[in-house]
Amino acid sequence: MTTGFWAVLPAAGVGRRMGSTVPKQYLELAGRAVIEHTLEGFVSHARIQGVVVALGAEDGYWDTTAYAAHPKVLRAPGGAERCHSVLNALSVLEDRANEDDWVLVHDAARPCLRRSDLDRLIDSLCEDSVGGLLGIPVRDTMKRAGDGERIDATVDRSSLWHAYTPQMFRLGLLRRALHEALEANDLVTDDASAIERLGLAPRLIEGHADNLKITRAEDLPLAQFYLQQQGRI
Repeated sequence: MTTGFWAVLPAAGVGRRMGSTVPKQYLELAGRAVIEHTLEGFVSHARIQGVVVALGAEDGYWDTTAYAAHPKVLRAPGGAERCHSVLNALSVLEDRANEDDWVLVHDAARPCLRRSDLDRLIDSLCEDSVGGLLGIPVRDTMKRAGDGERIDATVDRSSLWHAYTPQMFRLGLLRRALHEALEANDLVTDDASAIERLGLAPRLIEGHADNLKITRAEDLPLAQFYLQQQGRI
């Protein structure tokens, strides 16, 4: 049986740190919504069979996007936290995918993912026993804060990485990991954390630093610059 590849985009967040009334995934970026740039790389990828987008109940923007009626794009109800949205999206896949199919979970507000990084992730992990994620080694000196925002210690950065997305795990394993995390009331902030709770060690695949997550207003012009540098706009 051929192993399939699916993508999941949790997109139910409201992006309060952006200071905008429009959720960050729907902000305009080079004439398109951020989420449209993000989806493009997955919908156009020959190995990705489908993409599940988890949307908030009050989402009034999705239906106006270019991919709202795309045959390769499915919808799932968003949850209170990212982990709930991902689990809901996995439920949508249960009737379409096999337990051993790979699921690539990607932030809706990361529109600058390079195709080469996506291919490297898939090629590096498709035979892996656990799965893994894109990331980059920490380059800056890292400080741990104590009381009053004063430095408590300088942290050795030699083994530290920034965790990016996509994060790629098998459907059955990821569903079990998220279920167990939620049963323990552990609202994991990424999928790798859920897998780690099972005692497994996801693999880190080095990507590019321009795979930024749009979080603050100043990230939008930077994302546009990265898309221009990549020749995508």
